[in-house]
Amino acid sequence: MMDNSNTNSAETLSSITNLNCIDLSSSDIHHSVSLLKQACLDCGFFYVINHGISQEFMDEVFAQSKKFYDLPISEKMKLLRNEKHRGYTPILDEVLDPENQIKAVGDYKEGYYIGVEVPEDDPEAEKPFYGPNVWPASDILPGWRETMEKYHAQALEVAKSVARVIALALDLDAEFFDKPEMLGKPIATLRLLHYEGQISDPSNGIFGAGAHSDYGLITLLATDDVVGLQICKDKDAQPQIWEDVPPLKGAFIVNLGDMLERWSNCVFKSTVHRVIGNGQHRYSIAYFVEPSHECLVECLPTCKSDTNPPKFPPVRCGAYLSQRYKDTHADISTYKKS
Repeated sequence: MMDNSNTNSAETLSSITNLNCIDLSSSDIHHSVSLLKQACLDCGFFYVINHGISQEFMDEVFAQSKKFYDLPISEKMKLLRNEKHRGYTPILDEVLDPENQIKAVGDYKEGYYIGVEVPEDDPEAEKPFYGPNVWPASDILPGWRETMEKYHAQALEVAKSVARVIALALDLDAEFFDKPEMLGKPIATLRLLHYEGQISDPSNGIFGAGAHSDYGLITLLATDDVVGLQICKDKDAQPQIWEDVPPLKGAFIVNLGDMLERWSNCVFKSTVHRVIGNGQHRYSIAYFVEPSHECLVECLPTCKSDTNPPKFPPVRCGAYLSQRYKDTHADISTYKKS
């Protein structure tokens, strides 16, 4: 069990949260919509099971991720992330909760970004978050690229299935998010994560991942069996109450992002969450799904009225994401040798 003795007075830890479980193979779509809607109104987190990705393949993706993180740091730094957010992010590269991480210098995790593969000579590659990926050499990690590309494609199909249930829960057509300007040409980013065993100390701002909400539409998270993920259903509560989200074998933990909160006019929540390290190595795989660069995120017609006008101005997805990444990641130039 994790040691919570360092938790400061501004927060408390309740026990384990109970999340709704959405079965994507179920023929009872009304039941799935009801469960999902309840989850989105309550906490913005839920499990998805029977999603179509085999356990054998999931195990292979985790095994390949571990092989990368087992490489010497000198090899990993050769694949340092670029300005398109592709490649390796070292320990402390990201600061997700700067307000409460003043005494720390960043999150105690390392990551690897893999986005939508776009050739360098394609005009689309000029856009943020699009372009060629950064890949380890095949002689160092044979089959690694192929495994990650296959997973990227399969996870996108799962995300589209989840988005259809979300659309129905918002009283929209099931295909609402399938439009070309939305998930037809998404900014979909796979991120392999490794927490290397640091024990978190919230009172001193030391976290595996600081408290934050995700930026986009939805996130699919696969984890190993090591606990660490916590959510705070009411970020404004004093004291804050943090709840553990236990791993569920074979399931994705799905959470809503800030764009969906904007789209739904705060009907659905993007909930604050964090990762607390307990001294064990922990591996997880996050898949962030955002609409296209040009997509205008504005209040949905089913989520506004004369008495409930839009709470946010419209915003272009690409511009919004670029600013959020800039706010939370170290400047790449800090890694360059003088």
